[in-house]
Amino acid sequence: MNEQDWWVEQFEENRGHLRAVAYRILGSASEADDAVQEAWLRLSRSDAGEIENLGGWLTTVVARVCLDTLRSRTSRKEDALEARSPEPTASGDPEQEALLADSVGLALLVVLDRLAPAERIAFVLHDMFDVSFDEIASIVGRSPMAARQLASRARRRVRGGETPTKADLQGQRRVVDAFLTALRGGDFQGLVAVLDPEVVVRLDESAGRPGGPREIHGAEAWAKGAITFAKVAESIEPMLVDGSMGLVWAPGGHLSRALKFTIENGRIVEAEIIADPARLHDLELSTPTRL
Repeated sequence: MNEQDWWVEQFEENRGHLRAVAYRILGSASEADDAVQEAWLRLSRSDAGEIENLGGWLTTVVARVCLDTLRSRTSRKEDALEARSPEPTASGDPEQEALLADSVGLALLVVLDRLAPAERIAFVLHDMFDVSFDEIASIVGRSPMAARQLASRARRRVRGGETPTKADLQGQRRVVDAFLTALRGGDFQGLVAVLDPEVVVRLDESAGRPGGPREIHGAEAWAKGAITFAKVAESIEPMLVDGSMGLVWAPGGHLSRALKFTIENGRIVEAEIIADPARLHDLELSTPTRL
């Protein structure tokens, strides 16, 4: 077997997986097949000997082609999936095609079609195919943390039933208001009172000091650090951050930081401090009116 035939054989071994990835992302058999064909063309034009992980390389190529297709759809304002049924796939095996279509389902495709292209890519690749956020980041042109956020946001929209209720948000608001009041007053004990004793706080690279820790553990440890922000806390405001109560700091109207909270039993059990401009740009922010 010559080298070209070997690469053809390797590609064919991956074809089914690549079609499944493309179909779940695009919901269209014809576009999925086009994406797979484009992957083959790019492989044939590349220095295949430099590829260490062919399956991963091909998946990345197909995902990037699909991302371009989704963005093209958006720019053309194509009809939503509600107006059409998922196309049958075309592998020639009716039983396998039926299983593939059933595994996606029209209802899911309808929801996926409402996601932004990068959200859809992140959700499908991570939640359906266990692709790492490092790999997804290279596909969508974001940081790994931003890719994680894209998947998380998509997951919430796909699982619409997990959206916080008004009662949930009211409870969150009380905790966040108590935290902010204590912070503005430099009240160490007040801060500790609204934090779970084992609270975990995560900071992205832009939020932490160079060489500093990216995680803080324990209520007292975080309260001691948070107190230092008492002087600027007057410009920190409650805000809905990706659908849940959080805080934002926007001096001069420029968003500088956002705090996302996980609140359980009336206390903050996890917090994430976001300062990376790309991640801040990806956040869904809204004013918590009528809570």
